[in-house]
Amino acid sequence: MTDLPHRFLGPNLEVSAIALGCMGLSVNYGAPLSRDAGVALIRGAFDRGVTFFDTAETYGPFVNEELVGEALRPLRDHVVIATKFGFAFGPDGARLGRDSQPDHIRSSVDGSLRRLGIERIDLLYQHRVDPQVPIEDVAGTVKELIEEGKVGYFGLSEAGPQTIRRAHAVQPVAALQSEYSLWARDPEEAVLSTCEELGIGFVPWSPLGQGFLTATVEAGASFDTNDIRSRFPRFAQDALSANQPIVDLVRQIAQRLKATPAQISLAWLLAQGPSIVPIPGTRSLHHLEDDLGAVHVSLSDKDLSDLDRISKDIGIQGARANGSENYD
Repeated sequence: MTDLPHRFLGPNLEVSAIALGCMGLSVNYGAPLSRDAGVALIRGAFDRGVTFFDTAETYGPFVNEELVGEALRPLRDHVVIATKFGFAFGPDGARLGRDSQPDHIRSSVDGSLRRLGIERIDLLYQHRVDPQVPIEDVAGTVKELIEEGKVGYFGLSEAGPQTIRRAHAVQPVAALQSEYSLWARDPEEAVLSTCEELGIGFVPWSPLGQGFLTATVEAGASFDTNDIRSRFPRFAQDALSANQPIVDLVRQIAQRLKATPAQISLAWLLAQGPSIVPIPGTRSLHHLEDDLGAVHVSLSDKDLSDLDRISKDIGIQGARANGSENYD
């Protein structure tokens, strides 16, 4: 096993500085990988130093948790597994809407434990804030599950500052997971400072902008209907063209530093704070190794300043990923 630097989410949850987002192994980016290929990739990530793996009951639904569980059960004592609750499902598995009622949280956790084949979920996120359920009730239910030994730590996803504070007052929040990258900088308005103040780790999902920041999505690109990007406004032709200058700069810095655009984009995120742990997803060990190489890339103050300036100056075009919003 290769060592990666480690970081902390909250005061006590130690994880590799870059995690693996496992969603794309099962859904949203074309046909799912075979079970054997998915298991091999997850175990390959562990062999390369990754100790933090992210899934959710809604990925599939359910099949991604089964895959992650199968891959990681032999490594259970050496990894941190995060999953999420917060949606209701019909008999056919169709997602029906948000549901963070306490009884539903409990049944979701029992289902996740069964599918993962583990006795405790290391990090349990509310996948999206449920405006119908007070966050205090959500946090209180997770607090009980922690006391019962079914959950280790509590996380939130796409929550705003006041929601974070209210939840944290009931049960300390170890991590907030929200979209954050060079082309999705919404958390900088108030969320990152709230997390820093409260000692909460920050886990950026889609840290490579669904592939855009790897410089492999050119203007004029099109996507199959089974690729979730085909439905995102930020991947419309006019938006891709308007946002291209940020990729041009990322590519220039990468060439100068003998790195890749993915490494530059992830190194920028790692430089934003010591408790930031990106979760890029990939279906390729080659791309995974590329992503992990970001921990060895040092960006100068000028590099960081230039990246900060251009991502603000061009005014990123196109709404960000569907379903990602902050609730106060």
